[in-house]
Amino acid sequence: MPASVPPRSKIDPKHTWNAESVFRSPKAWEEALASVLSDLSGLKQFAGHLAEGPDTLLRCLKATEDLQRRAYHLFVYANFASSVDTADQQAAGMNGRAQGMMGQVFAAASFLRPELLAVGRAALDEWMRANPDLAVYRHSFDDLFRKQKHVRSGEVEELLGMLADPFSGPSTTASVMANADFVFPPAVDSQGKKTPVTQSSYYTVILGHRDRAVRRSAFEGYMDRHLAFKNTLASNLTTSIKANVLAARARRHESSLHAALFEHSIPPEVFHGLISTFRRKLPVWHRYFDIRRRALKQRDVCYYDMWAPLGRPGKKIPFERAVQIIADALSPMGKDYAETIRTGCLEQRWVDIYPNQGKQHGAFSSGAPGTHPFVMMSYTGELESVSTLAHELGHSMHSHLTWTHQPIVYADYSMFVAEVASNFHQAMVRAHLLATETSKDLQIGVIEEAMSNFFRYFFQMPTLARFELETHQRVEAGQSLTADSLIELMADLFSEAFGPGVKIDRPRVGMVWSTFAHLFIDYYVFQYATGISGAHALSGRILRKEPGAVEDYLGFLRAGSSDYPLEVLRRAGVDLTTPKPVEETFSIMEGYIDRLEKLLFG
Repeated sequence: MPASVPPRSKIDPKHTWNAESVFRSPKAWEEALASVLSDLSGLKQFAGHLAEGPDTLLRCLKATEDLQRRAYHLFVYANFASSVDTADQQAAGMNGRAQGMMGQVFAAASFLRPELLAVGRAALDEWMRANPDLAVYRHSFDDLFRKQKHVRSGEVEELLGMLADPFSGPSTTASVMANADFVFPPAVDSQGKKTPVTQSSYYTVILGHRDRAVRRSAFEGYMDRHLAFKNTLASNLTTSIKANVLAARARRHESSLHAALFEHSIPPEVFHGLISTFRRKLPVWHRYFDIRRRALKQRDVCYYDMWAPLGRPGKKIPFERAVQIIADALSPMGKDYAETIRTGCLEQRWVDIYPNQGKQHGAFSSGAPGTHPFVMMSYTGELESVSTLAHELGHSMHSHLTWTHQPIVYADYSMFVAEVASNFHQAMVRAHLLATETSKDLQIGVIEEAMSNFFRYFFQMPTLARFELETHQRVEAGQSLTADSLIELMADLFSEAFGPGVKIDRPRVGMVWSTFAHLFIDYYVFQYATGISGAHALSGRILRKEPGAVEDYLGFLRAGSSDYPLEVLRRAGVDLTTPKPVEETFSIMEGYIDRLEKLLFG
C-alpha cells in the first residue's frame, strides 16, 4: 500500500465489501426503500386484530419479520456505504433515510407487544398447542411477559418507536464531526518530518510509531481538535444520556442501568461485580505500565506511550496471509468453520479491507439474515491488524451461524455475548502464534498485540463504564453535565486507573471520552470486559481439549437470542455472574506480562 491514504475511488473493487450482493445499485436500493415504506400500511392493518386467533397472529408475525428483514437489508447497505466513505454525500443521505425508515418500521410494529399482553399468556399457550408454527416464538413470548410491567400502551409504544430516529441524532452528529469534518494537524517527528493523521491511521499507525515525538504530537493535535469542539461534543453526549434516562423512565425502570441490562435479563450485579474486580486488580496493570516504561527507557510513561512498540519491527503480513493464519488458528473448530472464513474473506468479499480517505475509524461487523456478515476495517499489515481482522470475523462467524440456524425472530444476539465471540478468535490466534512461532521478536509482538487489546477492552472500557455510570447517575439526580465536568471526571478516573506511575495530561486525557462512539450505546462498554473474560474462559476449554468444548462453543454461536445471554454462556461453559471468569482473564494477562518481562529483560 502507498504511504499516503488514497481516496475511496482509488481502492481496487476486489478489496471492497460486496455491496452488489445486497443491492445491485443505489437505484435498486431506492426501489426497495419505496417498497418497504408502501408496505407499512399492510402491517398496520393487523393492529387491533391479534385477539382473533392463532392464524391471524401467525400471519402478522410473518409479515412483521418479512418487513424487518427487508428493512435491515436497506439499513446495512446505506450504513456500510456511509461508513467506508463518510464524505460521500449520497451515502450519507441514504443512511439518514434508512435510519428514518427503521424508526417507521419499529413504530408500525409497536402494537404487537401491548396486544400480545392483552391476549394473555394462557391464550398464547393454547394457540401454540393449536398451531405448532407458533411454537417457535415461545421464548420471545416468555421474554415479553417477563418485561410486561415495562411495556406501555400501544400509543406510548408507537411514540417510543418513532423516537428511535431523533434519538440517534447526537450519535450521528458526533460521528460526522469526527470522521468527515475534523482535520487533524500532522504529526511531527524528532527531525521535523510531518506525517498525516487521519481517523483510520491514528490508532493503527501513528500511536504505534517508534519516535515518541510523533506519538506525542499526534496525540496532542488529535485531542486538541476534540477540545476545540468540547462544548458541542459534550452537548451531543449529554443529549444521548438524557434520551437514555427518558426511555428508562418512560418504561418505569429504576434507573438507566437497570433498563439497559433488563433488556437481556442481566442483573446489575454483573456490571458492579466487573468494576469491583477491575479496581481490585489494578496493581496488575500498574506493574505492566512500569515494564513498558523500563522497556522504552523513559523517565516517565504517558497515555500516548501505551501503543509504542517494545520489540523490533516485524514484517508486514499481507491480507491473504492474515486470513490463512486466522483459519489455521481456528482449525480446532472444524474444517467447515475454517473454510467458511477463507471463502468469505478471499472469494465472497466479506471485508472492506484497506484505509481510504473519509473511511470511518475503527472496525465493525455488520449484516443481516440474507446478507454476508460484512467487516469494515483499515488493514495495514501489522499484527494488530491481523488481530482486528480476527476479532471482527469472530462477530461475523457468530452472525453467520446464528442466521443459518435460527429463525429471524432469534437472528440477533445481545452485545453482551457479541464480544465473547470476537475476543475468542483473538485468543485462539495468539495461542496459535505463540505455539508455532519461535522468533523472539514475533513472540514479543504477539504479546504486545495482546496487551494492546487488553488495554482497550480490559482497562479503557471498564474505566469508561465507570464514567458512563457516573454521568447517567448525575443526569438522573437532576445535575447538569458540562464539557469541563466531563473532562474532570474522565481525568480523575484515568488517574486512579493508571496509578502514580503514569503521567496524566489532564485536559487531553480527560477528553478521551469524546473519542469513543460506544458511549452513545447505553451501557455497552462494560460488555467488552465481560466479553473478553468469557472468551478466554471458553478458548481455554478448547485449548485444553476438554471433551465437548468445541460443540458447546458452536452451540453458543448458533443460539442467537433463542435464550437469555447468561444462560447461553452457561451452557457453553462460563458463568459471568461470578467473578471467576474476570479473575481467570487477569491471570492469563499476568502470564503474558511475565512472559513479556522475561523476553525483554532476560
